[in-house]
Amino acid sequence: MREDHQDAVQRVDAARLWKRHMDMAQIGAIPGNGVNRAAFSAEDIRARHLLVSWARARNFSVSMDTIGNLFVRRPGLESDAPPVMSGSHMDSQPRGGRFDGMYGVLAALEALEAIDEAGVKTRRSIELVAWSNEEGGRFAPCTMGSAVYTGARSLDEIISVTDNEGIVLKDALAQTLAALPDARARAFNAPAAAYVEAHIEQGPLLEMQGKTVGVVTGIQGLRWFNIEVSGKTDHAGTTPLALRKDAFRAAVDIINALRELTHDPADVLRFTVGRVLVTPNSPNSVASHVLFSVDIRHPDVATIRGLGEAVEPLARKAAGVCEVKVTPTLHDDPCVFDTDVVNTIEQAANTLAVPNMRLPSGASHDANYMARVCPTGMIFVPCEKGVSHNEAENAKPEDLAAGARVLTATLLDLANR
Repeated sequence: MREDHQDAVQRVDAARLWKRHMDMAQIGAIPGNGVNRAAFSAEDIRARHLLVSWARARNFSVSMDTIGNLFVRRPGLESDAPPVMSGSHMDSQPRGGRFDGMYGVLAALEALEAIDEAGVKTRRSIELVAWSNEEGGRFAPCTMGSAVYTGARSLDEIISVTDNEGIVLKDALAQTLAALPDARARAFNAPAAAYVEAHIEQGPLLEMQGKTVGVVTGIQGLRWFNIEVSGKTDHAGTTPLALRKDAFRAAVDIINALRELTHDPADVLRFTVGRVLVTPNSPNSVASHVLFSVDIRHPDVATIRGLGEAVEPLARKAAGVCEVKVTPTLHDDPCVFDTDVVNTIEQAANTLAVPNMRLPSGASHDANYMARVCPTGMIFVPCEKGVSHNEAENAKPEDLAAGARVLTATLLDLANR
């Protein structure tokens, strides 16, 4: 490793990085050390202002595109060369933790600051990006900012979606864009030389194996569906079972059929029903309507495609006398990260003597979309007991700093090619 690169890596400040996590965690703080910072909310805007204040204190430039993705740039010697990018997201689940997404944003900022303090000149500019609405907890679908930026979705097709309170994305987004009027305009899908995203693992493998860094090889594929079952409301005490069109009972039969479909003794496949809405939701009435979500994930493209195609016919068969509507809401094939970027991350970790292992990502990330437009990789650090999307989510300051050092070395390597 070059001497000036080594100097930059050593300037990664664990205390500064930790304090910034704690400062951000105050925005949208909820009991139990958790965070509720929904996309395009007042809390999201406050987090953006805080990030921008840190960036401008370093004289880094700030820009934003029309889906609200926020970019912080440290210029390189060749201003026209495609930059190397790094980042993640700042929005959270309704009962989220302090590190999911935010670590990738703050690790990228820490890398930029360490490189700046060391006075390292890079051929390419290095950009931090804070993607909009990765979680999808308020406005569906998830990974919205990176999908629109890379052209996987158009802004027009999602601009009219609403949250649970009936607020239209167009209006919430307009407030967010207006909150940073002096940010430069940024075009979608600007060329990038590479993208590297740091993130907590959100699983237990690194902690179980005693490794500090995960060198991520790719992201497993997923299929999301909303399944609606329509029946008829009747009195729970007087209507014989044979005469009922019980939407909830049909929904349970569908879910059990899907459980059988997705049974995997090797425990590689993931099947989740995370959301259920029942109408009329009364204890002494037969349900007339049930809407529930289905989330299926697997790293093999043929397996996930076959499972996705099987959902609707299986649901119709299991529904009995009730009517069924199956709506696909998200479709991502497995993603394999660029071999050179993966190797660069692994080499950086080995050079810095950071214990590491290769592993795939079970969760989806913005890196999944960036991998479609430029060489991409990810760096994982452990989270306590693998807990995430939960107030109890936790990480060690020394692990966060070690990941940021590996990220810094990786960005410097890629930015000088």
